Amino acid sequence: MSTLSWNCRGLGNPRARQFLENIVVQKKPNFLFLCETLCRKDTIERLRIKLGFEGAYCVDVQGHKGGIAMLWRYSDGVRLLGFSNSHIDIEVVSLNLTPWRLTGFYGEPNRSLRFKSWQLITTLSTESQLPWCIIGDINNVGNQNEKKGGRPYPSSLIEGFQHVLQSCDLVDMELKGHPYTWERGKGSENWVEIRLDKALVTHPWLDTFPNAVLTNGDVSSSDHTPIFLEPAPAISTVPVHLFRFENAWTREPICAQIFSILLGFEYASATSRKDQHMQQTSWRLGEKLNL
Repeated sequence: MSTLSWNCRGLGNPRARQFLENIVVQKKPNFLFLCETLCRKDTIERLRIKLGFEGAYCVDVQGHKGGIAMLWRYSDGVRLLGFSNSHIDIEVVSLNLTPWRLTGFYGEPNRSLRFKSWQLITTLSTESQLPWCIIGDINNVGNQNEKKGGRPYPSSLIEGFQHVLQSCDLVDMELKGHPYTWERGKGSENWVEIRLDKALVTHPWLDTFPNAVLTNGDVSSSDHTPIFLEPAPAISTVPVHLFRFENAWTREPICAQIFSILLGFEYASATSRKDQHMQQTSWRLGEKLNL
């Protein structure tokens, strides 16, 4: 149930399409969310076929900006819940797992209108009780440590983001790897790096996927790096019982008879170094049994 999210800054760029194709081959995500596609449905449909996904839904570019798309590897168990220019919402049902909700999200790029993003997340949080994951370019930081270079991030925007996390009971997942997902002016005195791309999850989602890991991509053809979420559902562990020789066995005649037969079989069939190691182990056990 892995998810790859990337602000591609336009799929009309051949370099962006090649990069996307390479990373999908490498990561093999079950879901792919794209922001700022700057394209229409026909382009996403061709991309879906080329990348080997069974289903997709997109919101077309508005003029010369925006455009989002969600692609899924298998159509079984996926249901579209809703969409807008800023999000695509789906329900995911899979074998042996609680149904959950995945929302691809593109935060309002205009800071003066950022409140619209918080309003949308708040509204979406009331529409379902399913374990919930929001992933995408949120376009906001959670604290000043998520920005390097340039002026401090506006405290009012940080407070607005923190408020929506608390009111919707969302957790901003830790990002493994490089701590920033967007950059500008690399190598210059005006170099700025910010963590704008995030995965926000509810506690029930974390209960369903307690081993989930969010990783930052190393490189990108865009000014955003892709982020990769691996839910890794909890797997019940079976205790491993190691073999231990019990001295009490040496007093059991039937045990000696059984082992004597097995010992003869091992010596007759040993052909490899591993078999020879088993022979030596068997010989030591045979000594204990006085064979």
